[in-house]
Amino acid sequence: MKRYLTITFLFLFSIQLAAQNPINSDELNKRIYKVAENQLSAKKDLYIDLHQNPELSLMEFKTAEKMAHQLKQIGFEVTSGVGGNGVVGVFKNGDGKVLMLRTDMDALPIQENTGLPFASTVIMKNAEGVESPVMHACGHDAHMTTWLGILTTLVELKDTWSGTILAIAQPAEEGSLGSMAMIQDGLFSKFPSPDYAFAYHVSADLPAGDIGYFPGPIFAGVNSVDMTIYGIGGHGALPHTTIDPVVLAARTILALQTVVSREINPFDPAVITVGSIHAGTKHNIIPDEVKMQLTVRFFTDEVYAKICEAVNRIPKGIALSAGVPEDKLPKVTIKEEFTPPVANNPELVLNSVKSMQQILGKEKVYQVNPATVGEDFGKYGRTPEKIPIALFWLGSVNPQFLKDCKENGTPVPGLHNSAFFPDFEPTFTTGVAAMSRNMIDLFNKQ
Repeated sequence: MKRYLTITFLFLFSIQLAAQNPINSDELNKRIYKVAENQLSAKKDLYIDLHQNPELSLMEFKTAEKMAHQLKQIGFEVTSGVGGNGVVGVFKNGDGKVLMLRTDMDALPIQENTGLPFASTVIMKNAEGVESPVMHACGHDAHMTTWLGILTTLVELKDTWSGTILAIAQPAEEGSLGSMAMIQDGLFSKFPSPDYAFAYHVSADLPAGDIGYFPGPIFAGVNSVDMTIYGIGGHGALPHTTIDPVVLAARTILALQTVVSREINPFDPAVITVGSIHAGTKHNIIPDEVKMQLTVRFFTDEVYAKICEAVNRIPKGIALSAGVPEDKLPKVTIKEEFTPPVANNPELVLNSVKSMQQILGKEKVYQVNPATVGEDFGKYGRTPEKIPIALFWLGSVNPQFLKDCKENGTPVPGLHNSAFFPDFEPTFTTGVAAMSRNMIDLFNKQ
């Protein structure tokens, strides 16, 4: 018994000693790259398998099984079925911080048009029973393999750090459902609560080998608005006997464009887009109502509040000015649940950038502008635990292809495009190297 206690003490002491006396920076970089390169072939095979077998949001059954199996293979304690198809892995390596690394798993209802020899031909029903082609057009297949590459590297180099890894494979990111489902299922109460949380999103604008960062809200908050504008219908030849809701809708659409340009500070980005408008049945009939669907984008709660107030106020004011009775004022429905901005913690981001530049070089890690796309990773930072989060753009476009497109004026296939796919090898190696170095440094930071 005494011999067992002595061996255990020496093992724990060695972990603490490694954390207090990290190895030389250059030597650490070499070890990280070696582990990343050694697993490249196997991870590419996994990437191809994931790409050929995508699954839609809330339907990631086989994908979740694959992630759970991979985590077990590298030594994680694994729990499946968290918040639906969510997978949680925990790897304890002595005392220290708890760092969370998250990937998403779901694909999109898009017919693939990449021309790849391993292109998806999958057709499946979504959660509502609607059948469609499926494709990883948002890079979640690259997210998963890079995530596993980082975790494998950290486990292989466990002598260089001390702490706990919380690995999250999240379902239903595309519908902004998965993160909250996992949180509500006890993610931060049943498992170690993280001190910091990280994620990547592949970029269709940055070359593979580069990383983009922003020390603040990097992705916009997103919500949907449904609007019904009422009028008094009648004959198209007798418009003076009606109150035309199509005209009211047109006035409303134009007026909504002034919210961003005239009511919100020019230094606060925002978007109000009317994406759908439906009315009427025939050329000579003025309808009784018009239905519209809007998307709104914002980077702060204050701007979001201004948008909500304006979207409620403007259509009703226009209706009143046209003589619409008060019992027929427009109906405006703003979804209660929305996707908040991905509000990166500035200090965490800038500290991470230093580590990433240590291994990639300063020219490969640079600040980019925020994007008005949405991502539900931001919800992890808005829980009562107030976890500092950091999401980085992971460049994924073949550099020569990107250069040729710019020189020729050819559009580069973007995210959610049927022709999008990442240049896997440099994307994977860069993502693994940068995040592994960042997390090791953060584990060892006093």
